[in-house]
Amino acid sequence: MTIRSLRARLLAWLLGGIAVVGLCGGVVVYRNALKQADGFFDYHLEQTALVLRDLPVEYLWPLPSSIPSRALAYGFVIRVWTIYGQLIYRSPVHTALPNLTALGFSTVKTPAGSWRVYGVASPTRVIQVAQPMRVRRQQAIDLAVKALVPFALAVPILGLLVWFAVGHALEPLQRLAAAVKTRRLEALEALPRAGLPEEVQPLVEALNDLLGRLTGALEREHAFIADAAHELRTPLTALHLQLGALERARSDEERTEAMQRLSAGVQRSIRLVEQMLSLKRQEPRAAPTSTRIALDELVREVVAELVPFADAQGIDLGIAEAQSAFIQGDTDSIATLIRNLVDNAVRYTPAGGRVDVSVIDAAVPEHTVRLRVTDTGPGIPPEERARVFDRFYRRPGTEVPGSGLGLAIVKAIADAHAAQIALGEGEDGHGLAVTVTFATTQSG
Repeated sequence: MTIRSLRARLLAWLLGGIAVVGLCGGVVVYRNALKQADGFFDYHLEQTALVLRDLPVEYLWPLPSSIPSRALAYGFVIRVWTIYGQLIYRSPVHTALPNLTALGFSTVKTPAGSWRVYGVASPTRVIQVAQPMRVRRQQAIDLAVKALVPFALAVPILGLLVWFAVGHALEPLQRLAAAVKTRRLEALEALPRAGLPEEVQPLVEALNDLLGRLTGALEREHAFIADAAHELRTPLTALHLQLGALERARSDEERTEAMQRLSAGVQRSIRLVEQMLSLKRQEPRAAPTSTRIALDELVREVVAELVPFADAQGIDLGIAEAQSAFIQGDTDSIATLIRNLVDNAVRYTPAGGRVDVSVIDAAVPEHTVRLRVTDTGPGIPPEERARVFDRFYRRPGTEVPGSGLGLAIVKAIADAHAAQIALGEGEDGHGLAVTVTFATTQSG
C-alpha cells in the first residue's frame, strides 16, 4: 500500500530505522555477550580441571572447596578416566555425556546437545570437565536482554519525540498550504518566503514563478480584450452606418455602391476577427507540437495560395530562392507566419510592384536558416521599426486597410520558435525586407 501522507512516510522511515538499528544492536550485543560467556566459562572449565588433576578419586565427590561452588550451577560435569581409557568417575547429574576427547578445549555434539569440554592429563589419569552449550547461549540471551531493556523502554519515547519533531518540521508546509488555500481568486502576488526552510524554498519559488506567469497571462488577456473592444468598435460602427446608407439608397446605382462598401466592410471585419483569433492562439501557452518542417516546401505552398490575391492587386509575387532547409516547429504556426509576411508585403506594395520570398540555408551563423520577404513598397522608417510589432499599431497616414496585427502575429510565432526577426531595406534601398532566422536541422 502506498503511503500518501508525508508525515506518515517520515514516521515510518524514522521509526523503522530505529527498529532496524535496535535489532542490529541486539544481534551485536548477543554475539558480544556470547563471546564473553565463552571466555568466562572456558576459564572456569580449565581452572576446575586443573584443580582436580592431582586429587585422589575418592576426594572428587563432594567437590573439594577449592573448586568454585557455582561450578555446578554453571552445569559443569566431571569425568575421570585411567590412562588406559577406563571410566572411574563421573558426575551423577547427567547420563548422556561426551566420550573421551582430545586434551585441551573442544566442542562435542551428543544426543543431549553440544558440549564444551576441557581435558587435562596427569601421570595416572585423564580428567575432563564439560558444560552444555545451551547454558552459554542462555547466559548470552539474558545479558543481551538486560542490555536491551533500557533501549526497548526508550523506543516509545523516541517515537513520541519523532512524532512531534516531524510535526514541527512540517509546520511551515502546513502554513504555506493554508496561505494558498485561503487566498482570494484575484490575489496573485508572490508568496512570502520569510521563515521557510531551505527545502521548501524551491517549491515557493516555483509557485511564485507560476503566479508571475499567470499574472502576465491575465494582464495580456485584459489588454487583448480592451484592444479588441476598441478595435472592433470602429468597423462595427462603420458597418452600421453602411447598412443605414444601404437603406437610404434611392437608385440601383446608390444601392450597388452601398452594397459594395458594406461587403468591403464585412470583409475587413472578418479579417480583423481572424487576425485577432490567430494572435490569441499564438500567445504564450504550453509548448506547441514540434515536427520537422521542410521550410522551402511550406513556402512554396503558401506562396502558391497567395498568388491569385497578388495577381488581383497587380503584384508580381514569386520565390527568388528556395534552398532545401529543415526546421523544428509547429507546421500550422509557421505557415501562418509566412502567410502574414507575404500578405503584408502584397498589401503595402503598389500595383506593378514585386514581392520576393527566399529561403536560405545559412552557413554563417552556423545551423540557421533564413526566411526573407522583400517588397518594393514604401518601407518602414528605422525609428518606427520597433513599434510595428505592437498590437493594433498602424503608421500614421497609412491608407491601406488593415488592423495592425499582421506583424504582431509574426512576432508571437517567432518568439514561440526561438527565431529572430530583423527589419531592413529592400533591394536598392527601396521597400522593406523582413528576415526571420530559425535554428535549422540537418537536411535530407
